[in-house]
Amino acid sequence: MDFCLLTIILVTVGFIFPFGSSFDPSPFQDFCIAVSDSKSAVFVNGKLCKDPKLATADDFFLPGLNISGNPLPGMGSAVNVVDVNRLGGLNTLGISILRADFSPFGLIPPHTHPRGTEIIVVLEGTLYVGFLAPDTVNPLKTRSFTKILNPGDVFVFPQGLIHFQYNVGHANATVFGALNSQNPGLIVVASELFGSNPPLVEDVLSKAFQLDKKMVEQLQGLFS
Repeated sequence: MDFCLLTIILVTVGFIFPFGSSFDPSPFQDFCIAVSDSKSAVFVNGKLCKDPKLATADDFFLPGLNISGNPLPGMGSAVNVVDVNRLGGLNTLGISILRADFSPFGLIPPHTHPRGTEIIVVLEGTLYVGFLAPDTVNPLKTRSFTKILNPGDVFVFPQGLIHFQYNVGHANATVFGALNSQNPGLIVVASELFGSNPPLVEDVLSKAFQLDKKMVEQLQGLFS
């Protein structure tokens, strides 16, 4: 086969079937309800699956997204996440949902979801949101993509990129969000770096953030 023709075919196939387009595998059955009991179950994508013959409507149901979730200490915000760990029926379906509530000037600090892209819609309040991405000209630098959002506005945070949400208004704010993963994961940048167990060597953090060791110790004590 002509090399140019082969190249065109490979490029075309790559566009139609993009490699690595999703981290959650496509389901091989209608549902695979996650359970902790190994009896009459099979292991799929990190979870044991209930025998489909035993499935009920309750396996796909979870109340409570009308209320705020777990508060983030000292941040003035709370997050209510519904992923596969709370709703077994999400297993292998590649989706999860969340609700975030903010008091005035409340913050969801810079964090990433290593396995999921997040999209949010503002229900009430005014938020300053954004994410960081490598500069296409100088990969050693980053670009910030930020926006002020009002009720009805939508914003998307690409998978794996550091992002944040900050209530800049004097009233409470609420957003709903969705992620294209049943278990998107969460890495909060500051607490992961300064609150790891066991703690990172002080020299690493001191040089990385251009801080003296005393300040590093104070931050490690705060986040631990």
